[in-house]
Amino acid sequence: MKAFLARALATVGGLGDVFPAPGTTVGSLVGAVLYWTASILWPGAVTQVALVGLAVLLPASVWACGAEAERRGVADPHPVVLDEVAGQWLTLGIVAIVQHRLLGLRELATGFLLFRIFDVLKPWPIRRLEELPGGWGIVADDLAAGAAAGALTLALFALLAG
Repeated sequence: MKAFLARALATVGGLGDVFPAPGTTVGSLVGAVLYWTASILWPGAVTQVALVGLAVLLPASVWACGAEAERRGVADPHPVVLDEVAGQWLTLGIVAIVQHRLLGLRELATGFLLFRIFDVLKPWPIRRLEELPGGWGIVADDLAAGAAAGALTLALFALLAG
């Protein structure tokens, strides 16, 4: 049962297995859609949505991604995409918390694209985080990419505003 749950979570219900090549993009898109949906359901609680989501995603991602990587015998298998969900959630959560409001389509799209760029390029020191053991190595680089993308999204919109 644990192996089934880890696989289901790590591959986001099997999406990572269905779309192995662009699986990271699918995981990021799922993260953005889930974040947007939660924000719409609780519009007056953007900070709580971001924090509660991360409080659930972080331990679930580290455990499930690590367990599934171990089961597959690969350090970071391509079908494992829950780490992208967590990284994308962090990107959008940072922007919403700082702006203290629901995100518009421009912020969502910008955060999504910047997260994908940071996740793919993994500039220093993000790539080094992959060296952490187990699930931490799978998830930490995506969280760092999410933090960088969130900060850059905020900076871009601050420049545009003023």
